[in-house]
Amino acid sequence: MKKLLNLIIAFTIFGGTASYAQQTEERKEPARIIGVAKDLKTGEPVGYATAALYKSGTDLSTSGAVADGDGVFFITGFDTGTYELQISFLGYETVKRTITINSVDADINLGEIGMTDEGLALEEVTVQGQRELIEERVDRTIYKAENDKTTAGGDATDVLRRVPMLSVDLDGNVSMRGSSNILVLIDNRPSAIAASSIADALKQIPADEIKAVEVITSPSARFDAEGTSGVINIVTKKNNLQGVTLNINSGFGLRGSNLGLQGSARKGKLGFSLGGFGRSGYNLLGRFENEQIITNPDNSISRVIQSADTERRDIFGRYNFGVDYDINEYNFITGAINFGIRNSNNEQTNFLTENFRNNDLISNRLRNTDTKDLSNSVDVSLNYTRSFEKKGRELSLLTLYSRNNRENSFINTLFTEDFSTIDSRLKNDNPSRNEEFTVQLDYVTPLDEKGNQILEYGAKNILRKAYSDFAYFEAEGADGEFVEDPNPARNNDFSYDQNVTAGYLSYTFAFLENYTLKPGVRYEYTTINADFRTEFVADIPSYGTWVPSINASRKLKNGNMIKAAYNRRIQRPSLRFLNPNIEASNPLQISQGNPELDPELTDNYELGYSTFIKGTTLNFTTFYRNTTGSIQAIRDVLDGGIISTTFENIGQEQTVGANIFANVNINNKFSLNGGFDLYYAMLDNGLTDPQFAASNEGFVVSGRIFGNYTLPKSWQVQLFSFARGRQVQLQGTSGGFAVYGLSMNKQFAEKRGSVGFGVENFLAKEFIIRNEIVTPTIIQNSVNATRNMNFKVNFSYRIGKLSMDQRPKRRKSINNDDLKDGGGDGGQEGQGGVAPVRNR
Repeated sequence: MKKLLNLIIAFTIFGGTASYAQQTEERKEPARIIGVAKDLKTGEPVGYATAALYKSGTDLSTSGAVADGDGVFFITGFDTGTYELQISFLGYETVKRTITINSVDADINLGEIGMTDEGLALEEVTVQGQRELIEERVDRTIYKAENDKTTAGGDATDVLRRVPMLSVDLDGNVSMRGSSNILVLIDNRPSAIAASSIADALKQIPADEIKAVEVITSPSARFDAEGTSGVINIVTKKNNLQGVTLNINSGFGLRGSNLGLQGSARKGKLGFSLGGFGRSGYNLLGRFENEQIITNPDNSISRVIQSADTERRDIFGRYNFGVDYDINEYNFITGAINFGIRNSNNEQTNFLTENFRNNDLISNRLRNTDTKDLSNSVDVSLNYTRSFEKKGRELSLLTLYSRNNRENSFINTLFTEDFSTIDSRLKNDNPSRNEEFTVQLDYVTPLDEKGNQILEYGAKNILRKAYSDFAYFEAEGADGEFVEDPNPARNNDFSYDQNVTAGYLSYTFAFLENYTLKPGVRYEYTTINADFRTEFVADIPSYGTWVPSINASRKLKNGNMIKAAYNRRIQRPSLRFLNPNIEASNPLQISQGNPELDPELTDNYELGYSTFIKGTTLNFTTFYRNTTGSIQAIRDVLDGGIISTTFENIGQEQTVGANIFANVNINNKFSLNGGFDLYYAMLDNGLTDPQFAASNEGFVVSGRIFGNYTLPKSWQVQLFSFARGRQVQLQGTSGGFAVYGLSMNKQFAEKRGSVGFGVENFLAKEFIIRNEIVTPTIIQNSVNATRNMNFKVNFSYRIGKLSMDQRPKRRKSINNDDLKDGGGDGGQEGQGGVAPVRNR
């Protein structure tokens, strides 16, 4: 039955292949490579197996063929040299053989080539290898997420928690080496939703679609100047193979469920992909506690104690359609449309607020708060790539339109003093929109025949439009109609147009055999126009920025490498920092953006070393980062003990630290990899008035470990854990946390399907994070607790058949190294945190 199914699929997709092989045999070619693919156990032919010839030491396929029904293949069209022959077919282990061709005038007959069934290989072959999870390159670290099965059924946040040098908190906010000023790209492209909220963007990307994560800590001049810490590029799985396939993956658990379908088809020069993924989160229960002590101007003490039960429900979805077409040997075009949705509902019940003055209770109020965060996004890209006869020369024209519509709202229900009836309701509606249109032209050309010198230059324009419409409404009792607040500070709309025009030049040259140097320079000119519907005025001047960079590396013996880098980065504030809407879901802690913020400027220095010791890969990196004009939070104390937060360019941040990462293959069945991050943060807001001046410093430690053990009969056991210590902020600390999980996975049906189950955070009833703020007039301690123990079951299955596409693809896409984003907390995490307090 298996052979019959293989024959039907192969005949459907590759009709006429057998006749092609026969015709090839009849033609009088100068030379042929001849072989017969056979099942090693049964001795029967492996019909329609794919044979590909690779130039030795490269991943470039120079020629290939598809076997006929008897397993016979003929490869023609090759030159003399050393090659690697790879023979593959669905359900079989890929066979690799080294072939040296000294003449193109005589046939090379390899005879019968035995192929081993994948399932048989897992059970009977003693030597089993673990595919590496980490790959080091000169300018980046690559985490091969497709080899990690513990993330099945999750999203991109679950994957990024395993990546070296990255830290992801419970809300999905990402930081690199202690800074959340990073750019997140998806397949080398930005997204408007990532510009609005990196946390939201990550929750829309299913883990099962991620092939790799690239961490670029020192971007060259070719990248945009934005992104203080660096660039994270999430590479999704692409299909460059011939045929039709459909992947199904699903899962359910105590806290969430998911369902995804991804199909692709390719015939000749034309390829399509179409897919969708949905994920729901439920039963996400927790609690919130807050205590703040304020010293009033008359030296009296106000004390506020708050507590509430919390519940969150989420729905995420991501849908995509892509097409690519080989116009001819040197011209390639690709287009894609991606849609994303996010609906999040967060409820706080039994929200009790107790106010004390000099230890006397003066008020006691009960609220319920319902907060909604709804968004949808679309990215449309069309890219053209032109290659040339000269290897390495390439011209690309890239375009992208990206839009994110978002609506934040809350309803605060206040009960009477007896807690029995509704006294009043307060509502805030804030629809917003973020649009980007980008055009980019890049040209790269080698300057010598050996490729030791490479010149890159190009230009780019980003037209960005942000819009926020906000209003407050009040209603009496449970049934009263909402009445709009006429105050322009609480009822207004805000538009923010930004245009960034850039040009860059980068030069790479290798010298003295083992040295490589890559200097570059980029210039960006930014114009901004900000406006309100009412009389408020935001006057923001245009500015230009020179951004130099240099990367250097030296190859040592045994594959070791040492590299050094310097670059300057600029970080423009995102809509979260600019939005003037007053967020007051907690009436005692309100926040508001500042549309007149300037960008941050950061100088980065880095030194790294990679080595290999008996199957162990080690990477050591040290770095120093200095940021001026740092965007910091400013907190004012208003009447009634209300803490109001906004943002200004008043701070300086310095960070010095080190990263250590190791990938250890203990034996052919057991592997471990993990990392340790340590940095020392120094923060200062630059003010001299002792009432408002603030500075803080201290160590921040984090680490991760991942283990994988292969059992007989296609079973795998995997363990993961990540922990981060308390994080230093300008006037306090953000508490540490740890997450961990254990999972098992089994493959079946010749690796076409898999089923697995796992448990997460199973040793603790609650997950608790404690935050602290200390200023001359405020002491605040808050606790956020979440019941995040989870049990999950995952299932996946692949339908269809693919074989290798012999044409290498050149895919290009836009990189917008974009905006400073504070993540889901409005930018207060990871930015130096709390700022000076001003009494009114």
